[in-house]
Amino acid sequence: MADTETEVLVVGAGPVGLTAAAELRRRGVGCRIVDRLDRPQPYAKAVGIQPRTLEVWEAMGLVDRVLDEAVPLLGQLTFVDGEPGPRLELDLPAEVPYRFAALPQDTTERLLTEHLAGFGTRVERGTELLGLDQGDDQGEDHVRASLSTPDGPAVLRARYVLGCDGAHSRVRRAIGVDFAGDAFPEHYMLGDVEVDWDLPGGYGVRCLRRTGDGAPDDVLVCIPLPGHRRYRVSMLVPSGPEDAAGGADAGEVGEVAHGLAGGQGPGLADIQAVLDRLSPRPATAGALRWSSVFRISHRLADRYRVGRVFLAGDAAHIHPPTGAQGMNTGVQDAYNLAWKLALALRGAAAEGLLDSYHAERHPVGAEVVGRTVRHARGEADADDLTTVLLRQAQLLVNYRGGPLGNEDDATGAGPRAGDRAPDCTGLERPLAAFPQRLFDLLRARPHHALLLYAGAGADGVARAERLHALADAARAAAHGLLDVHVVLAGAAPAPPEGLLLPYARDAAGSFRAAYAPADGEAFVVRPDGYLAARLPAPTPADLTTHLRRTFR
Repeated sequence: MADTETEVLVVGAGPVGLTAAAELRRRGVGCRIVDRLDRPQPYAKAVGIQPRTLEVWEAMGLVDRVLDEAVPLLGQLTFVDGEPGPRLELDLPAEVPYRFAALPQDTTERLLTEHLAGFGTRVERGTELLGLDQGDDQGEDHVRASLSTPDGPAVLRARYVLGCDGAHSRVRRAIGVDFAGDAFPEHYMLGDVEVDWDLPGGYGVRCLRRTGDGAPDDVLVCIPLPGHRRYRVSMLVPSGPEDAAGGADAGEVGEVAHGLAGGQGPGLADIQAVLDRLSPRPATAGALRWSSVFRISHRLADRYRVGRVFLAGDAAHIHPPTGAQGMNTGVQDAYNLAWKLALALRGAAAEGLLDSYHAERHPVGAEVVGRTVRHARGEADADDLTTVLLRQAQLLVNYRGGPLGNEDDATGAGPRAGDRAPDCTGLERPLAAFPQRLFDLLRARPHHALLLYAGAGADGVARAERLHALADAARAAAHGLLDVHVVLAGAAPAPPEGLLLPYARDAAGSFRAAYAPADGEAFVVRPDGYLAARLPAPTPADLTTHLRRTFR
């Protein structure tokens, strides 16, 4: 079959690949997305949705659909040997715009697939990657991907390839990336069932039985899902994989032992037996939708990029499901990478911008793998509960000291370069009769944003001229791919005379509280919602110098 071409080939149509494809298409990038499966899997595998992921989906224009179908995850009830243990409430600070949620993975994939279809792109199913060729010296301007399609073999030329094809990634193997780690010895059962009991809805339930020396001996975890008394339950296989599911390992011989096993999963009787052993209340399992046996490994790719090929999601990092970190981390991998690829394909990226993907996301993957492995082995966090919850919500991920941020040695209040840019409310705009959020301004276009803070001083025309000069310099340095907003102090009597830039008044003082800005300070926010720089009283040359880290 004759060669065909695209700008980006995404391999794998799970939540990570779909997020990457949708963000590329939103930025006008030509994209093909393939998946070896003939149809989506109707399984509730990854079900926890973190608040940071909801922020990402808000910026993408998807969050309303998700909120319609997800359910709140209010906390966790713990029982040890049948007795109540600590009750965890998943409370976050009021300024965080979203809470913890649960949504079956098949629903997440459906919503993302429909969102992607709005850009005119469909998943090419039954299409398997056979191999990749970047040329011997990796100096080619494209990658040749050999594919097996429903119509026969094909070769696709792509400027870049994204491997979002899971723990057993063909892309990762094709580029020779090491995936070091190990497997946990236990086998687990998963089930998507209704559980009739008198425990309160909206809470996860974790039941442990301990041996005489206090070590965990048996476990049941139930996560609420949309529907009447519906849960995704996970539990240890009683004595061996053969007891409940034919004993197949997750993956071929010699492969990574991670994921769902082949063969038949546990039946209702198997799940009921676990409930009878561990549930603190009388419980009856029914309406089994799906079940499987699975294994858990912990592994991390040593490189997220080789030439024009990138890895994201489970292709780059796998770990225990503790705290629902895996899929959410992968979604943020894709969100980090997509805007950088779009700039590179426009010819607007600084040299080294694409290398920042590994520099920023690999340490995040390493931290998540390490933390979830410690939790799986029973090690508790030493931090206070608020910090633990913010970390689980993925709101503490940062790129401080990374290649794209300014040299920020600030020790005062407010976010630093590399931190997530916090939302704030109560902003007043001239034509709106209702208050606005900062995120409303930032999501208008998928570009960088420059926030210029103007205090209550009355220097009039001179101040407006300075703000215009900063805006002009930043737009020029960013090739026009940057939006500018002036944030006026709530005490400012009026915008500076002659100001022609979009502005909002910090009427509620929430911007001041969240960012602790100095008069004249500039904040550069990246398209993925992270603060690239905070520059006290910058000159146009200062802004240009900073933006040259990202733009050529």
